[in-house]
Amino acid sequence: MNYPFWDVPYLSGGGVIGLIATYHLLIALFAVGGGLYLPLAERKALKEGRDDWFGVLKSHSKFFLILTAAFGTTSGVGIWFAIGLANPEATSTLIHNFVFGWAIEYVFFIVELTTAAIYYYTWDKIDPKLHLKIGYVYAASSWLTLVIINGILTFMLTPGSTWLSVAGSGNEASVFWYAFFNPTYFPSLVLRTLISWNLAGIWALVTASRLDGFRHGKLKHEIISWSAKWLIPGFVLVPFCFLWYLAMVPEAQRQLLDLGISTIGQGTFTQITRSALITVMTSATIIALVYFVAVRNSKSFGLGWAISLVLLAFAATASTEQAREMLRKPYVIGDFMYSNGVRKSEVEKYNAEGYLTHSSWAANSVKGFYSDSETIEAADLKKGELMFRGQCGACHTEKGYRAMNNLLKDRDETAIGNILQMLHENKDDSPYRKYMPPLVGKDDEIKALAAYLKQISVNASK
Repeated sequence: MNYPFWDVPYLSGGGVIGLIATYHLLIALFAVGGGLYLPLAERKALKEGRDDWFGVLKSHSKFFLILTAAFGTTSGVGIWFAIGLANPEATSTLIHNFVFGWAIEYVFFIVELTTAAIYYYTWDKIDPKLHLKIGYVYAASSWLTLVIINGILTFMLTPGSTWLSVAGSGNEASVFWYAFFNPTYFPSLVLRTLISWNLAGIWALVTASRLDGFRHGKLKHEIISWSAKWLIPGFVLVPFCFLWYLAMVPEAQRQLLDLGISTIGQGTFTQITRSALITVMTSATIIALVYFVAVRNSKSFGLGWAISLVLLAFAATASTEQAREMLRKPYVIGDFMYSNGVRKSEVEKYNAEGYLTHSSWAANSVKGFYSDSETIEAADLKKGELMFRGQCGACHTEKGYRAMNNLLKDRDETAIGNILQMLHENKDDSPYRKYMPPLVGKDDEIKALAAYLKQISVNASK
């Protein structure tokens, strides 16, 4: 706990990360799938002598360049900004362990941006075969950025026993490749590649929807049909790859999903189950709309329908990413660091020595808590607020997302204290253990947190 807390009212830091990450992912995976879509479509047009396709593809490559280079890159920076503020401890761990990986990814990223621009600006200006090769270079470099970033993302869920055996020793770099090629690496890579193909087809339908269906009916139908085919591999193979992915996830992380699925008939939905159901429903809606509205009625398929498909893809992406994030609970880095930034190895130390005493920025506040000008009650509330920010604020807000004023409404201080004691003891039979970190700190810190939460509860009841 070496950093101050980033307070985002109503939304929380995690909520900000989720929104930016979903928006970015919708574009970043399009950059991967769309990078292959363009040269393959161009190859098809060259092979069949379809000059009418080139105008559409040139227009689509411009849309592709603007969307991925402008909006994709800025949202990527936004993710770095958000995760650095919301969970600096986890971000620091990723940087220290994967600085070599980030460097490789940046090289591929520069090649990706450069070739994307060259590909668009050299339409009709260089030999078609050379132009096609540039497209393939872009496709390869964009997919290789996914290859690198996938290793870092999957590490957070399944860092692997080899890395965990040296975590915190300073020798983590010696097992870089074990951490990178972690248990969920390959199923996740295949899943994300398939999803990128799906998004390539969906985004291509946006360009196709702008064609005049009455003046260019045949061309529009052909482009739409070609684009729709990009959805088939994903919708056929994703369920099987998802089962492969789940098989690699530690059993403890699968329990909430298994509970929700096994009791779905009784209506016992865990949050992971809800997210998974949203993914299934939105994905089924997408494939139905693409076939019945886009392919079967291509002439009347307009921009409004295409945007609806993008919004459905956004919902599917958001729910899938939320399910993936929830699988990590109660950790942000599996079996190493809890979602509030507390390392698993430091729990006993914080319980013995105090939580706030190990924060340089909070310690200065603690020193002045019990001055003559303050009552003990007011000082406890300040101390409790710091405990809330440090250990609860990563997942909860006072009012808003996972709001404490709703969760604690009408509870007295005894009931709140009992819940906190259950979190502090973190016993094997605790109902919170599967998805909430243990509450750490000395008794006076936990009592101060109870007093602060009681104040929130009282305010909520007014």
